[in-house]
Amino acid sequence: MTVLAHGVTASDANDDLTRDALAVLQPGFEGTAAPVWLLRQVGEGLTAVGLFGRNIASPEQLAALTAQLRAERDDVLVAIDEEGGDVTRLEVRGGSSFPGNLALGAVDDTALTRDVARELGRRLAECGVNLNWAPSADVNSNPDNPVIGVRSFGADTHLAARHTAAYVEGLQAAGVAACTKHFPGHGDTNVDSHHALPRIDVDLDTLAARELVPFRAAIEAGTKAVMSAHILVPALDPTRPATLSPQILTGLLRKELGYEGLIVTDGMEMNAIAGTYGIERGSVLAIAAGADAICVGGGLADEATVLRLRDALVAAVREGALPQERLADAAARVRALAAWTRQARAAAAPGAPLEGSAPGIGLEAARRAVVVSAAAAPVSAPYVATLAPVANIAVGDETPWGVAAELAALVPGTGSGVFPEGATAADILAAAGERTVVAVVRDAHRHPWMAQALDALVAARPDTVVVEMGVPRAEPRGALYIATHGASRVCGRAAAEIIAGA
Repeated sequence: MTVLAHGVTASDANDDLTRDALAVLQPGFEGTAAPVWLLRQVGEGLTAVGLFGRNIASPEQLAALTAQLRAERDDVLVAIDEEGGDVTRLEVRGGSSFPGNLALGAVDDTALTRDVARELGRRLAECGVNLNWAPSADVNSNPDNPVIGVRSFGADTHLAARHTAAYVEGLQAAGVAACTKHFPGHGDTNVDSHHALPRIDVDLDTLAARELVPFRAAIEAGTKAVMSAHILVPALDPTRPATLSPQILTGLLRKELGYEGLIVTDGMEMNAIAGTYGIERGSVLAIAAGADAICVGGGLADEATVLRLRDALVAAVREGALPQERLADAAARVRALAAWTRQARAAAAPGAPLEGSAPGIGLEAARRAVVVSAAAAPVSAPYVATLAPVANIAVGDETPWGVAAELAALVPGTGSGVFPEGATAADILAAAGERTVVAVVRDAHRHPWMAQALDALVAARPDTVVVEMGVPRAEPRGALYIATHGASRVCGRAAAEIIAGA
């Protein structure tokens, strides 16, 4: 056996290298219980896992799942993409109990944002989740953005910054690490990075004054993690997307902004990376650029993927393409965050709920976020027509949205139908008959078919009630116009209460 410096053997060094390669991965998996392969990899050095909607059936089941993982490794990081609002994994089957960022920005009460994030963090912590890939700090400066929209606190830079900081503070007060995303800012894109590589063509001054301000606020608030964006920003790096760019991750985020916490990549199987670099090469380039953790598992969720990425990182070190010190530093940052979350968990009384429970705060926030065009008279036995666009991948199409179910619970005789792309006002009128129509839309300004159907519907039936559940853009229309600033379950409830006169 070869003996290296300080009495370390070649076998020891190889074991350390393999453990470090596993430590930087944040993979997903299938099922509502931890598979044998995942437990095996956690035992061998895997320090983090990622949860998605497919892994969650109930809070009790989720707590049992995280307990399984911690039986293998007490400090394992259990991460989730739980933004609240439209993007929910914890309540993927019924819709979120929280209104989401745009609604919080519309209220513009940082104390409310902090309390909402703390309550969300409390629920995650009680289920054993200790790393949340949230909040989105993106300034939604491009209203046609297909992937951010209501996930942003808004189009105003300083509003987004103060609410990002409040969200980070609230979430971490519950012992759950925040992961502020998508650095250096995904708000001015018109392409979804799940499908292709977005590009932001603005100068450095604009970036500094707009995109970077909320991230500076998050860093000052102590965010434990930052997630990189799969976007090309030529003013910063003309050749590589942010996730793979040393200039952006090390030069800008680490050195210029002084950030010392964990840097996590966005999902590496997203086509912006996988379709251009491949996930193995992309993962090596990301760690070399300054990332510390590789998020993968939204679509690729098996042991083979974990082993492929582990082996690619080990091979890159051995071939000289990735300095071993860089990989070791990344692994150390992952373990440091794991240690912080374990300490935060231990600080709570064993078996006791966290203090400061505020179970109704999500609905309270949703009610405060609603904007109404006129005084509302109760509507009897309406017909709810939901004009449904194709959901982006981040939101998913498995989570229900709208006002139909909530209104039916308040108003007897409520009817409803879902109208996909291509539907017309005539289709809606034929289904509604003589009943008052409640037209529910989502980002109508981005979908010409929806805007056309809505215009024709209001022209034919001036008594139509319009509920906008996306980013509100159009002038109020219909007899009553309600903007909810999000499409979560509580946003639907808040709108339904107004329509029902409750």
